[in-house]
Amino acid sequence: MPKKSRRAPARRARDAEAGPAVRIRAATPALWPDVEKLFGPRGACAGCWCTYPLLPRAEYERGKGATNRRRLRERVASGTAPGVIAYVGGEPVGWCAVGPRAGYERLKGSRVLAPIDDAPVWSIPCLFVARSHRGRGLSRRLIEGAVQHARRRGARIVEAYPVELHGRAPSAFAWWGTVRTFAAAGFRVVARRSAVHPVMRNG
Repeated sequence: MPKKSRRAPARRARDAEAGPAVRIRAATPALWPDVEKLFGPRGACAGCWCTYPLLPRAEYERGKGATNRRRLRERVASGTAPGVIAYVGGEPVGWCAVGPRAGYERLKGSRVLAPIDDAPVWSIPCLFVARSHRGRGLSRRLIEGAVQHARRRGARIVEAYPVELHGRAPSAFAWWGTVRTFAAAGFRVVARRSAVHPVMRNG
């Protein structure tokens, strides 16, 4: 009688991550159509278009939808590559924003996420994975790709602000990423001013 498989959970998780080949690319101007396709008519989340970390709340709220879409398009068109895109089978399936912390206005006024020192850092303020590809390890791949992108641009330290929740994270928090995923990508907790919202760094 054949023996039953007793693969450990970690092994099963690695198998799930393996799947089809994943390619990570910087969001260059030529790839704007892929960003637009991935984010869809809702701009990834309720008209955000990955502008929430960039703007004061009132300005962000006023721009929900077409204005925020234009803002992101202008950032991509500028050639600064404000994020990386994950592809599976040639289809854009994930996004990870990354850039110098100084460019993220929302972080400046946060007591919980305030700078911990004067070191120049790059930040990963948000992630987005298409619903059809969630639960497959893409968030970690995106984070790793974002770190590599930042390093190529001269970053020595990359910072993130994930959530640490028990059980399944509500969708309202998912765009921050999770502590577990960032830890798997080589990040460590360097400050904790909130029980569920630490500051983590790679480098």
